Amino acid sequence: MKVNNEADIIHLIEQDHWMMNILHHAKSLKLPDWWICAGFVRSKIWDELHRFTRRTPLSDIDVIYYDLNNLKEETEKEYEDHLRAINPTIPWSVKNEARMHIRNNVPPYESSIDAISKFPETATALGVKLDSSNHVILTAPHGIHDVIHLEVRPTPYILENPLLADLYEERIQNKNWKSTWSKLKIFHC
Repeated sequence: MKVNNEADIIHLIEQDHWMMNILHHAKSLKLPDWWICAGFVRSKIWDELHRFTRRTPLSDIDVIYYDLNNLKEETEKEYEDHLRAINPTIPWSVKNEARMHIRNNVPPYESSIDAISKFPETATALGVKLDSSNHVILTAPHGIHDVIHLEVRPTPYILENPLLADLYEERIQNKNWKSTWSKLKIFHC
C-alpha cells in the first residue's frame, strides 16, 4: 500500500483490525481530548514503508488525554487497569497530559495536541483517535513529511530548547530504530 498523504495513513490504520480494536477500546473510556500516539502510528507507517509482513512489536500503547479536573496519577492507573481487563495482551500506558509537564519539567501543555507537538521527534509527534462515526482522525502537528520519508529529526520544541537536545540524542541512541527500520535517515541536533 502506498503511504503518500494523511488519507493513506488513515486508510492504512482503518484496514488494520488490530489497530481499530485498540482504538475502540481506548474510545470506550470516554476520556476528554484523547489520542493514541507515538509508536502506535509511527511504527505502522514505517513497517508498511519497509514492506514488513509482520508488525514490529511495541513496548507500549500510549493513550493520552487532557483533563485539568483530575490530575491524580492513580486515575491513569485505573484507566490502564480498565483497558487491561478488556484486553490483557496489550501493554497499555495511559497518561493525562494536563499533569505530564510536571514530570517532564517543562511549562504546562494546553491540550493533548500541544503535548504531542512537543514530543522529541517529528516522526513520533503523531496521534490517532476515532470520531463519533468511528472513523480515524489523525493529528500531525509537524506534518507527515518526515514519517513518510523515513526521516527522524528533532521537533522545533527540542531545537528551541538546547537543554532538551541531549534527551533527543539519548532517545535516538537508546531506541536504535535503524536496527529495525534500515531505511531510516537520522538527523541530529
